Amino acid sequence: MLKIQGWAMVAATLLLPIGSAAFGKASVIYGEDDRRDLFDSTNNPRLVELARSTAIVIKKNDLKPTDSSGKFQLPMESFGESQNLCKDEPFYEQPTPGFCSAFLVGDDTLVTAGHCITSQSACDGVGFVFDFGYDFQGKDLSTVEADDVFYCKTLIKREQEGGLGKDYAVVRLDRAVNGREPLKVRKTGAVTTGSGVAVIGHPSGLPTKITDGAMVRSNSSTLPYFVTNLDTYGGNSGSAVFNTQTWEVEGILVRGETDFVSRGSCVVSNKCDEGDCRGEDVTKASVFVEHIPAD
Repeated sequence: MLKIQGWAMVAATLLLPIGSAAFGKASVIYGEDDRRDLFDSTNNPRLVELARSTAIVIKKNDLKPTDSSGKFQLPMESFGESQNLCKDEPFYEQPTPGFCSAFLVGDDTLVTAGHCITSQSACDGVGFVFDFGYDFQGKDLSTVEADDVFYCKTLIKREQEGGLGKDYAVVRLDRAVNGREPLKVRKTGAVTTGSGVAVIGHPSGLPTKITDGAMVRSNSSTLPYFVTNLDTYGGNSGSAVFNTQTWEVEGILVRGETDFVSRGSCVVSNKCDEGDCRGEDVTKASVFVEHIPAD
């Protein structure tokens, strides 16, 4: 990741790089770019439905109350400007107010990556915003409804081990989330190599993106994570990774390859063949499931 602003820099550089991939980043395009907006007609309808239970993580100070409408104004710096992208990059003009992703696992409980929420104090300084996505083309995302904005009450449990270790945080919100179903999380067993997976989150802090067409590359029983070839970026940290057969959450997207590479005076997405590069790491659900509410 060549240019990251604010808290995204903190989230992406907490530990030293491992090879070409820095801990706390999830990034790179494997084969074809499978990132899609919510309105895209090629999306699996089940994934669009599941997206309602995912949220973008935004600095609390960047949520500005409007005068009278009961909404919050968001920063609207474009993806292209924030990352010095070349102008042919997808989603160049879309806003990037967030720095991580999260997902609902109980009436008032969210899960994200541990490097996104590093302490109770850090948790107190963020907001979790649902429905920050283009469910129709041209939607105005400069403001969000107050009912869709939630804050941290308690950091229930967090682990962030060095190197390729555990990386998760479980957060209790300031109130219950109504009208959204908590996601189903795998309670027993393990996903197998070759299984199809999808991710829903906020790559580089963008509006919600659905990404599928990927698989589990490897899953060692001795490690707290498995490896995929999902097309993800830094802001995807904390995203729910789904099994596309069961629709259960298999884990949390936490780190991966370098996001961008230089092309002259601007940068473009790093691209690898489907089976190349290091892959994208997912903290297994078995690591954190004991800390989330029962069904």
